[in-house]
Amino acid sequence: MGGSALRRLNPFRADRRRWGRRHNPDGTMTLVEHLYELRYRLGVAMVAVVIGGIFGFWWFANSAFGVPTLGDLLLGPYCSLPAEMRLSPNGHCQLLQTKPFEVFMLRLKVGLSVGAVVLSPVWLYQLWAFITPGLLDKERKFARMFVFCASLLFVAGAVLAYFVVPQGLKFMVGFGGGSFFTALTGGDYINFVLVLLLIFGVSFELPLVLVMLNMAGILSYAKLKSWWRGLVFALFVFAAVATPGQDPFSMLALAGALCLLFAIAMAICRAHDGRKQKKLAAAGLEEVGLDEPSKIDYRPSRLDTTSSQGSHQHDDAT
Repeated sequence: MGGSALRRLNPFRADRRRWGRRHNPDGTMTLVEHLYELRYRLGVAMVAVVIGGIFGFWWFANSAFGVPTLGDLLLGPYCSLPAEMRLSPNGHCQLLQTKPFEVFMLRLKVGLSVGAVVLSPVWLYQLWAFITPGLLDKERKFARMFVFCASLLFVAGAVLAYFVVPQGLKFMVGFGGGSFFTALTGGDYINFVLVLLLIFGVSFELPLVLVMLNMAGILSYAKLKSWWRGLVFALFVFAAVATPGQDPFSMLALAGALCLLFAIAMAICRAHDGRKQKKLAAAGLEEVGLDEPSKIDYRPSRLDTTSSQGSHQHDDAT
């Protein structure tokens, strides 16, 4: 039964070898076979996320290989607040649970989120394996680099957000002075941290999108250079709107990091456009734009009647 269920999940598993790059260079499939392949890839990705969620659920309360528990890592920013500004009912830092089974649902949510990140190579590979048969060799290398850089940038953004959270919390809870202490519920705090990590991680992909548009020939370095003031202003506005806490530390950290990444993206675009101009100059096409139509000589050409007249005179003489 188990084997037949797996075969139904992937109906052409026995013939999968012939869809490989060696036996099928152009990745040709029928529509039904594409749907079967998509179902298989989604199934494997979902299984990977579930396995990662189980690991994250276990990691929430257990330490592994000397790494602190996931709960301790999430509580770190909150527990960094001064003792008089947070709740410590049992002598150590804790969050509030105000609903039955709230902790279980939060632990499940955090576990699935962390599991999806930890096992992201698995489901990213499934996505890659689904789209790669329709790509050329150059496009596959290009997309592989894009996925690798996007993963690194997302992790870098999440790490920066984790270190920004304590400063943002200190700023937001400091308005009450000594008259209040902060007793955050588990749902409010964990949702705030997860949203901030997600926003920082996704925002770090914006400069990469600019580089991809430049390499695709859609956005040139000259346009970026002429728009840089407006783009920097837009990055600050985006950081002010996107950060959930609305504190200046999160906003400035996100805007500053995005501006730095934007400068790096502009340098990459400049180098790419420079190499492209050198190739065009070597081919004698430096002054020809990619969207410029070819010039057509529409003027009528003059007919050479001398030879024709000479031939007619020869015929008359004969």
